[in-house]
Amino acid sequence: MKKALVIAPNWIGDALMAQPLFSLMKARHPRLQIDALAPKWVAPVLARMPEIHQVFPSELAHGKLQLSARLMFAQQLKNEGYDAAYVLPNSLKSALIPFLAGIPLRVGYRGEARFGLLNIRHANPPRDHRPPMIEHYARLALKPGGRLPEELREPHLRIDPARMAKTAERFGIPPQTRLIAFCPGAEFGPAKRWPAAHFAVLAQMLKRSFPYAQMITLGSPKDAEIAAEIVKDAPFVRNLCGQTSLDDAVDLLAMSEAAVCNDSGLMHVTAALNRPQVAVFGSSDPRHTPPLSQAASIMWLQLECSPCFKRECPLGHLRCLKDIEPEMVFVELRKLLHRA
Repeated sequence: MKKALVIAPNWIGDALMAQPLFSLMKARHPRLQIDALAPKWVAPVLARMPEIHQVFPSELAHGKLQLSARLMFAQQLKNEGYDAAYVLPNSLKSALIPFLAGIPLRVGYRGEARFGLLNIRHANPPRDHRPPMIEHYARLALKPGGRLPEELREPHLRIDPARMAKTAERFGIPPQTRLIAFCPGAEFGPAKRWPAAHFAVLAQMLKRSFPYAQMITLGSPKDAEIAAEIVKDAPFVRNLCGQTSLDDAVDLLAMSEAAVCNDSGLMHVTAALNRPQVAVFGSSDPRHTPPLSQAASIMWLQLECSPCFKRECPLGHLRCLKDIEPEMVFVELRKLLHRA
């Protein structure tokens, strides 16, 4: 096999957890060229992976068929000479482009049936015995039922010091600034977001112990409101949510001494940069989607009602997050900062 196309996941965190698959593919086929078709909001992360040769960003909306657009992409890719396609999302529509492009070997999980669209179909794992996502994706490099190596390479992103310096200058951050990043958002919903009031109390503690540190918030425009709540009680925190591209956020996280993140795409980015972080988990399960880095510390209470995987707390108390006190996160973060 000389050339393969990956149909990338729709979320930043999932794309990063798929990187061990790409590493395994390259280990099995050292001269393999791997290209990726990815949503435009995920493409910048894939472009920083050393295993990926080129990325085709797409405007395909999550959850919509958009058949004419998929036909257009298939025509564009038909003459690229791909030997195989690896379809990472489980939806039927995600398997259409490789099929329409005539790529001979099409690999993925059974997902939404997809008979004919895929010709190597792995069995879906049962919901109550789901493996870690990195293992789930990495198995696609093997024959169905094949055995994974004992260790998989952790996600890792390339950084460009010159670009980082330009990003810092553009946002008025002087060289040698001690940055601490807060990533207070989570796309899935409130049951994955540590309370803004807790972030603000933590910021006050950090300001007293590390007075020279500059604290910033990072996230999408959707996260600007919760970040504004943090700034209201901790006005020295700079709110950059919605003001940065994903590439900007990667650069700022790469230059941060530490970060505090919810279970989100930026948590996985921080891990792939091997930056110290405290990762706060609520309704989700760190056994399934952990930050894959030795520099990460996980805060998860593992209450009897969690993980529930709900967008909002079904019991109405949100104890899985509220009971993670700012002092608890501060103690872990202080250890990481002193170690750094």
